[in-house]
Amino acid sequence: MQNQLSTNSPKLLSKKGAGLCAALLLIASALPAQARDTVPTQEVSVDVEVLATGLNHPWGVEVLPDGALLVTERSGSLRLLRDGSLSRPISGLPQIAARGQGGLLDVALANDFADSRTLFLSYSTRSPDGLGTAIARARLSADGGALADVKEIFRMNRFSGGGRHFGSRIAVASDGTLFFTIGDRGEDDRAQDMSDHAGAVVRINPDGSIPEDNPILGASAAPGIWSKGHRNPQGMDFDSKTGVLYAVEHGARGGDEINRPKPGLNYGWPVISYGRHYSGGEIGVGTAAEGFEQPVHYWDPSIAPGGMAVYRGDMFPEWDGDLLVAALKYQMLVRLDLDPKTGEVLGEERFLKGDYGRIRDVIVAPDGALLMVTDDDKGAVLRLSRTPAQVD
Repeated sequence: MQNQLSTNSPKLLSKKGAGLCAALLLIASALPAQARDTVPTQEVSVDVEVLATGLNHPWGVEVLPDGALLVTERSGSLRLLRDGSLSRPISGLPQIAARGQGGLLDVALANDFADSRTLFLSYSTRSPDGLGTAIARARLSADGGALADVKEIFRMNRFSGGGRHFGSRIAVASDGTLFFTIGDRGEDDRAQDMSDHAGAVVRINPDGSIPEDNPILGASAAPGIWSKGHRNPQGMDFDSKTGVLYAVEHGARGGDEINRPKPGLNYGWPVISYGRHYSGGEIGVGTAAEGFEQPVHYWDPSIAPGGMAVYRGDMFPEWDGDLLVAALKYQMLVRLDLDPKTGEVLGEERFLKGDYGRIRDVIVAPDGALLMVTDDDKGAVLRLSRTPAQVD
């Protein structure tokens, strides 16, 4: 059993791999010129462009090989942003139940998307027992207007009432396997029940089968579980240089965490936490206990983290290897400076605070710029790039 996959982020692989180099400039050049805001940060001045507005609670964003963007709307639509224009909703989506925090959530490209046109979607769906998280595989038509060969390849094994804590960020490893997150569905103890997919990072093959080298967690364990003890992780990414998988999750009142999910390990929720219940009461037994992993970093008070990216790109070499975390609370982007040798957090920077609304997702584009979406009923797609005067 391998303890650490030598994997690379699909969000970076699909944006930095061979065949995409010609598309690097399209994100900037294919869209009409728009007003830019210049924002100072600790190490570099950045420009923020609004690429599109009017999206209904956008949740995830991906870059296609030709530079167009795929954007999910939590209300249940998938749209294409090309040449500055948003498409009509793409047809052929699976059955999506948009309720509370649920709906159409993340989108990720298969590693061979340029040839296969295959992508993956995470979403909440309905059964007679309530709501739960599911993953579908589909093929995007050549014109980007429809999905074909849509197949649900994963459905969590216990559905329940309530519209919160679905997870559900996707990261595709270099071997093609899918990692995705599922929250505890608002029922704390489910995160410690190994027979339940809730409160877990899950790993499956692209066809929905379970990889043979997944951790062995016992006969009663729910199939596909990679790690447990997560409250509501909504961000996940691989470091394309080191292969380390990072995930960020919501705490309760305090206790938002960044973890490095490893096979078969337990990250503690709700036995240990650095936060408190919303009532003010203590959670579990404290901040540490035998058998539970400690976070890489935590926030108290909470920042309400959304998506996250490990920065590996040419545009901001100052940020190489750092973690970028979208934050809903305080409406900001957070940069965590990581020690390249130990992986420890050396410092934290917060910017864009309150300027553009609740930041839901952040990814690294092929040219090293950042792409973000804002969680609002008239949400936006943003591009963060280096101020031109600073480009050598």
